[in-house]
Amino acid sequence: MLEQRSVIGLFLGPLLFLLILLLPLPDGMAPAGLRVAAVTVLMAVWWVTEAIPIPATALLPIVLFPLLGVLSGSDVTRAYGNHLIYLFLGGFLIAVTMERWNLHHRIALHTIRIVGYTPERIVLGFMLATAFLSMWISNTATTMMMVTIAIAVLKEMERELEHAPGQLWFGTILMLGICYAASIGGVATLIGTPPNVIFAGVVEKTYGISISFTDWMGFALPLSLVMLAIAWLYLTRILSRGIQIQLPEGRELVHRQIERLGPMSRQEKQVAAVFVTVALLWILRGLYQPAGLAMVKDSTIAIAGALLMFLIPVNLAKREFLLDWETAVTIPWDIIILFGGGFALARGFSESGLTLWLAEQLTVLQGIDTVLVIAAVVLLVIFLTEVTSNTATASLLLPVMGALATAIDVSPFGLMVAAVIAASFAFMLPVATPPNAIVFSSRYVTIRQMVGAGVWLNLIGVVIITGFVYLLLPLLWGVFPGSSGVLPVTH
Repeated sequence: MLEQRSVIGLFLGPLLFLLILLLPLPDGMAPAGLRVAAVTVLMAVWWVTEAIPIPATALLPIVLFPLLGVLSGSDVTRAYGNHLIYLFLGGFLIAVTMERWNLHHRIALHTIRIVGYTPERIVLGFMLATAFLSMWISNTATTMMMVTIAIAVLKEMERELEHAPGQLWFGTILMLGICYAASIGGVATLIGTPPNVIFAGVVEKTYGISISFTDWMGFALPLSLVMLAIAWLYLTRILSRGIQIQLPEGRELVHRQIERLGPMSRQEKQVAAVFVTVALLWILRGLYQPAGLAMVKDSTIAIAGALLMFLIPVNLAKREFLLDWETAVTIPWDIIILFGGGFALARGFSESGLTLWLAEQLTVLQGIDTVLVIAAVVLLVIFLTEVTSNTATASLLLPVMGALATAIDVSPFGLMVAAVIAASFAFMLPVATPPNAIVFSSRYVTIRQMVGAGVWLNLIGVVIITGFVYLLLPLLWGVFPGSSGVLPVTH
């Protein structure tokens, strides 16, 4: 099915690209705007159909924008070196160091131990650990690690659960809890998931405003916690259908996993110290920044933390350090290229005047209640990302959301934030997100179960995101519904 879709997309994309270039120029649109629209449609088709690898599609602006006279080669490639890309690069390097020394495994197990051992508490423990780790390392890596732990725990429980009617449902609920928590936790920090960084980059390029780590976390963390609590209640109170099972050896099972890790190693302590320091500096920079450090960005802190991992010795005689290059090259470079493609598209939209032209066409939506527009945007994006890459979706839609907001005379940030968070809330299909796919591969969850559970959580997500954007965002960022003012965040 995917192969057939890819072949269709491979030919459909260029065909639509050429057709758009041959269209008569619409009233008020600059020629460069039509060319950017053609490139956008080509990239959208190839991203949706995966005609070629997704990161390869993200490189198209480097070739097409200069050839079409939209941006010079030097201007378009600057987008691929945006400082926010280095924020994510530093975060990736810290994350793989944590994984190298198994610190993430220890954090997960101790979180479960603290929360408790009843079925509901085990699910909560796994969800809390998954969400916390997803705030700092990739959702995919977090889910892979947590699913491995969950399968080990479930296998050890099989003897206790052999005759329990809730055995199958407990495994299903636990696995769904992990993939839901990975997506929900990822939205809480700026580096938690790629669309967040795309948003910050588009805002900076389009409006000249810098979204700091603290700016984002102040809004997204409460939303993430509320959604996580609702997802847990939904899984353990509604989806479980009231089935009660006893896990008499739950405590022993988790303790056996912890005992296998042994005492915390010196390397784990060193990685933990760097990780905590970097996280604190990100938070403190948003709260207070001395005049002498005005040029320091979140990316500066991230790369400094990554460099420390290369500098702290494990065995100086053998020139071994916390992080080596063999480990460093395992980070997902494809995501970094994808960021560049998103930033390049945003630059093309603004430089060609396409954003302004779209805003003028969308004025027909003026007068519609802001909350309805936000809800419609969230609904569209959530179900769109069920079949497309969330990063690609954010890259394509964020400039359009800015134009839509200008057209209906509201702050662009409300619609853009709504879209970027919605891009991470796809809970229905295995293909929607890597966490969903990993959990589906465990064979504890069927497609029917994932769709049945996910569709309702998608709809709950629409309500939660709309409510937070409409009610909380104005209080935190100083922009009120119906106002086209600029956010008073750090410049």
